[in-house]
Amino acid sequence: MAQKKASLACVDCGSRNYSISLSSNPRMTRLEVKKFCKHCKQYTLHKETR
Repeated sequence: MAQKKASLACVDCGSRNYSISLSSNPRMTRLEVKKFCKHCKQYTLHKETR
């Protein structure tokens, strides 16, 4: 099975700071993680984009 790539985008500024690899199995919900945003200079919620 092939791995899919996705990005994690900051909710506040919209910049795509992180990239992750996902399994090819479909999911109903998108990943949401609190990560450090270098543009906002604080920990913010990042959501999965494709």
